[in-house]
Amino acid sequence: MIQRLHVDKRLSDVAVHGGTVYLAGQLAEDTTQNIEGQMRETLGHVDRLLAEAGSDKSKILSVQIYLADIRDFDAMNLVWDEWVPAGDAPPRATVQALLTRPEILVEVVVTAAV
Repeated sequence: MIQRLHVDKRLSDVAVHGGTVYLAGQLAEDTTQNIEGQMRETLGHVDRLLAEAGSDKSKILSVQIYLADIRDFDAMNLVWDEWVPAGDAPPRATVQALLTRPEILVEVVVTAAV
């Protein structure tokens, strides 16, 4: 059985199947913020969605981070390092990508265990 949360016409924010939680790419809603602000807000969305699915950041299996500008890597990592649980840092990839709108600085995709 597949459970989907926050489903609209185009996508679901969350799908849960076989003990695994899959999050759609998460973005900051307040795109007037700098990279640190957008990353904090985005990780807040990740926390909230994982909790709704019965998981949390200590159970993350994999993360993909898309940065509009790779020069934001160090500033993004400052926020990441504050957020990720000590001893539970998941496998992660970070790449520069052309995101859907120029004001979006970061998008985060997460897969986690329930």
